[in-house]
Amino acid sequence: MEKVKQEYMLNGLDCGNCARKIEDGVAGMKGIETCSVNFATSTLTVTVEGNSGGNMSSEITKKVNAIEPHIKVVPKEGAPGKEAEGDNSMQKTIARLAFGTALGAAGFLVPAGGIAEWLLFFLAYLIIGGDVVYRAFKNILQGRVFDEHFLMTIATVGAFIIGQYPEGVAVMLFYQIGELFQGAAVNRSRKSISELMDIRPDYANLKTADGTVKVSPETVACGDVIIIRPGEKIPLDGKVVEGRSMVDTSALTGESVPRDIAPGKEVLSGFVNKNGVLEVEVEKEYHESTVSKILDLVQNAGSRKAKTENFITKFAKYYTPFVVIVALLLAFVPPLIVPGVSLSDWVYRALVFLVISCPCALVVSIPLGFFGGIGAASKAGILVKGSNYLEALNDAKYAVFDKTGTLTKGEFAVVKLSPAGNGTEEKLLAYAAAAEYHSGHPIAESIREAYGKPVSPEDINGYSEMPGYGVRAVVNGKSILAGNAKLMKKENIRYQEDDGVGTVIYVAADGAFIGSILIGDDLKEDAEQAIFSLKKAGIKKTVMLTGDAKEVGEAVGKALAIDEVHAELLPQHKVDLIEELDKVKLPKEKLLFAGDGINDTPVLARADIGIAMGGLGSDAAVEAADIVIMTDQPSKIAEAIQIAKRTRTIVWQNIIFALGVKGVFLILGAFGIATMWEAVFSDVGVTLLAVLNAMRVLNVEKM
Repeated sequence: MEKVKQEYMLNGLDCGNCARKIEDGVAGMKGIETCSVNFATSTLTVTVEGNSGGNMSSEITKKVNAIEPHIKVVPKEGAPGKEAEGDNSMQKTIARLAFGTALGAAGFLVPAGGIAEWLLFFLAYLIIGGDVVYRAFKNILQGRVFDEHFLMTIATVGAFIIGQYPEGVAVMLFYQIGELFQGAAVNRSRKSISELMDIRPDYANLKTADGTVKVSPETVACGDVIIIRPGEKIPLDGKVVEGRSMVDTSALTGESVPRDIAPGKEVLSGFVNKNGVLEVEVEKEYHESTVSKILDLVQNAGSRKAKTENFITKFAKYYTPFVVIVALLLAFVPPLIVPGVSLSDWVYRALVFLVISCPCALVVSIPLGFFGGIGAASKAGILVKGSNYLEALNDAKYAVFDKTGTLTKGEFAVVKLSPAGNGTEEKLLAYAAAAEYHSGHPIAESIREAYGKPVSPEDINGYSEMPGYGVRAVVNGKSILAGNAKLMKKENIRYQEDDGVGTVIYVAADGAFIGSILIGDDLKEDAEQAIFSLKKAGIKKTVMLTGDAKEVGEAVGKALAIDEVHAELLPQHKVDLIEELDKVKLPKEKLLFAGDGINDTPVLARADIGIAMGGLGSDAAVEAADIVIMTDQPSKIAEAIQIAKRTRTIVWQNIIFALGVKGVFLILGAFGIATMWEAVFSDVGVTLLAVLNAMRVLNVEKM
């Protein structure tokens, strides 16, 4: 049965623990196949059965509201902006807290111990923290006891029971103020990430018989012509049919140098036109365009969580019940076994202990840290499909590369023609160009370009590709073979070997060898730097796998100082070699493979981390990969590892800082040294500092 993907915005989601509860609750609903809540983008993504897709929206809304009543569920398609709504909500909260604070201050002015004092503090408490208490009791009735609302409620109600009215009100006040600051910091972090991905085009100028019409990019079809004026974003992928201009590609590639665009050149959605007017023939509909795929990749990356994220989620789930049990023991065991100690004193210590124990700092800051790392990578032109892959880059020790299009430019040119016997260069090139007519491989394109004459498709039939060997076609009744030396051996054709440095295409007609074509391919400018940077980043071994001739592979490997080169490989042989490398690496070590072609797809899927060259690479390679390099620069792999290491450092800083501070204050609270005031700082203060620290990962320019 067909599965339907649905996405919803969770307006008001500012708590990582709330996100976990919603994910668990919705995942358990009947008809839900998969469920993921991305806290960093406030997005709920579900997969439902096709026949129940239309009925699930209201059921999901009811479920979310039952778990967290304050969260508004809005379908992502056409969801309104949240800024004004958020500002209005914050103003109401500030006004409510100010009024409650005024009542609490009045409580200090009345005689201590009287009913008036209790009443003023109680009213102040209800105004300031009534919503927290309501959520705590509602969650308890639904079987969800141990969360931050429960901890704050039991701590502050306990303070009232033992007569500490001012501290009960003050703790709830500072908790609410901390939540406000935390929400503001989280929203600022989300805004920073969304600004990095502000590449979505707002409209397209569609060229029609009656002139130009401004339309939504989603309504433009393949083959339509759109006009892009200076300063406008290119809304859809296509080919320039008229006009010249410079385009800013930094939103997609991270590169600041503009590109020169002329008729015949391809442009991608998300580029910004700098000066001239361009007419572009659309080649991909919006949902298939580069900008749409990038936004989908980055925004849904949170569904693939890193091990650290999963660990912290599970840790928080068991940690909170544990500290509640410890607090109960702390409150009642010492008065029972130690003579002369005050019950109210130990209950107060236990309440302080509860306030300190709230795990918000971890469950909020860690997802933001990883999502910030993904946002920083996207700003640099590196698309990471999940925080699990970002984390895996930290352990990458083996780097394996394809050659053509990955370490070399893939811009082939015919260097030498070597006809056999009495044959001519013209005849050799004509047969090769006809045989390669239907092939989209860069080598085939270079042969057709060198021939320079039109090829009649009516003269060609029986075309077939042989992966790892070459092509076969019937041209004007002659059976033509064009491919590598393995193809000649496979077909038992005697041929004259060409030992030139480059890719050699051998051509045969009706079983007889008619000559060879030598094709050159230059190294990418940053290929040497890429290998050097990877070794500096901790890569133990670099390997190159290529289907090209041994001499060509070894020449490239020597020029780039690659540790190991394997040449003349078929796609299945590349997979076999990856599996051999996988056996020798240590259990925690990761192997990455970078490639760009359709033949690299099995290897990209088999490697621990598959990296595709996305600018010129095939769609199949981009789909199979875990990370996509939009600039086609192999040096970006080392930059991705840098971002991964920076992200991990910041995430672990938050883990150690939060647990360290809480550990100190828990001990101080247990010994009666820390008061409720210090407890509030160790909770909301640590959370706020951790969120602000997580935002540092976005500063890629400082790396």
